[in-house]
Amino acid sequence: MSSTGLSTSPPPSFTALREVLAERQGNLPKRLAQVARFTLDRPDEMALGTVAELAAAAGVQPSALVRFAQTLGYSGFSDLQQVLRARLRERSPDYRERLSKVKDETGQSANAASMLARLVETSVQSLDRLSSSIAPAALEHAVEALAGARMVYLLGQRRTFPIAAYLSYMFGNLDIPHMLLDNTGGMVDLQARSAGPQDALLAISFTPYAPTTVQIAIEAAARGVPVIAITDSAFSPIASIAEAWLEVAEAELGAFRTLSATLTLAMSLAITIAEQRAGI
Repeated sequence: MSSTGLSTSPPPSFTALREVLAERQGNLPKRLAQVARFTLDRPDEMALGTVAELAAAAGVQPSALVRFAQTLGYSGFSDLQQVLRARLRERSPDYRERLSKVKDETGQSANAASMLARLVETSVQSLDRLSSSIAPAALEHAVEALAGARMVYLLGQRRTFPIAAYLSYMFGNLDIPHMLLDNTGGMVDLQARSAGPQDALLAISFTPYAPTTVQIAIEAAARGVPVIAITDSAFSPIASIAEAWLEVAEAELGAFRTLSATLTLAMSLAITIAEQRAGI
């Protein structure tokens, strides 16, 4: 173990790196924590940039990048970059590649019944993780902030948009004032601009984090809007600016991630918020 409490065995993948940093974030010195956040917020740049360029972008000395890598057990910064470059090669496969990966896991094509069974198993894994990943205090804080808001702005882009849309459906039926930031006409920034300190923004985003969601959340927080985040890591760019953030780590089948845990959390938020607003 190093003096920071991090293992001297280097994380072999970006997923392992993210897990190590989330677990040990409180043990990192200030500058190394700054590099850690930059690494997880902008891994593509970390994979391809020079030490000098990255140090300038992260606001640290070049030596901090080398110390960061060595603290994690790598022999040098180039070894850390190899892990990040592997992520670039492997991330976000297209859907044909995802189908091939599902087949490779079993060695055979799945029929409809077996595929359903495997997805059910994956969803159960997600739900099991949810019960242990949500901090009760953070959940209570989130519910209080959202229940007390004049208007709740719901923000989810790309794969998390169905969660935001379902919350809008639930909120509408439960008479919870809200606005779904659906980006109609590419005007999500204008839709979000009316949010103020008496409102709240519920932002949902997972790795690799939709840039629009991150931008809107940061701008809202700068205006004093309380931000509640549903995300997957303490180093998520929306966790760092949120009043409360709720961790969801969905399991995967091949490269397909479920939304079962996220949807369950969303439903629990809607029901609890409605109860609080009604004084039940």
